[in-house]
Amino acid sequence: MEFRDLPLEDADPATLAPYGELLGVERGRPTTRTRFYDDAVELVEKAPFVSDADTCLSIARVRPRPCEVTWMERHFKHTQVFLPLNREPYAVVLAPPGEGSLPDLAQARAFRFPGDCGFMMHLGTWHEFPFALHAPADMVVILRNETNRNLDAIADGEAIGEDLEKRNVRRRFGVTLRFAVPAA
Repeated sequence: MEFRDLPLEDADPATLAPYGELLGVERGRPTTRTRFYDDAVELVEKAPFVSDADTCLSIARVRPRPCEVTWMERHFKHTQVFLPLNREPYAVVLAPPGEGSLPDLAQARAFRFPGDCGFMMHLGTWHEFPFALHAPADMVVILRNETNRNLDAIADGEAIGEDLEKRNVRRRFGVTLRFAVPAA
């Protein structure tokens, strides 16, 4: 088995642009003031979230695990969102959307999120589920109910459905993507 080490990069709007959008009050989207409440309420311009009526909000507690990628998945019908709840830093390994049925591992990158901002992926962005870096990271995951059903349709260690391709990249490529966690 070959290992391919990925540097853990700080997530910022420019580096994430090929994969999705950083979400947070101070993360680059324009803000406006409401006509009510004087300056007590500032509204951040809405992100271009894509889904349909089958959307759900899940809560996940992500515990630290080895920072090695086994699976990468993508979604075709929604722009999946991860929103931290307890300000714990987390990391996500991403590869850009592509035409084939597998991610381009040569373009895979690992990003560190400080825990005070969320992330919304573009349609088709390949990703591994977030990694907690030091302590459990609680987060809201916005996705489709259909995706959860697709994840239950496991065949040969992978899942596939109308809104999901979840591929075992370790087995298919004979390589393990990994990254190192910096000291807290």
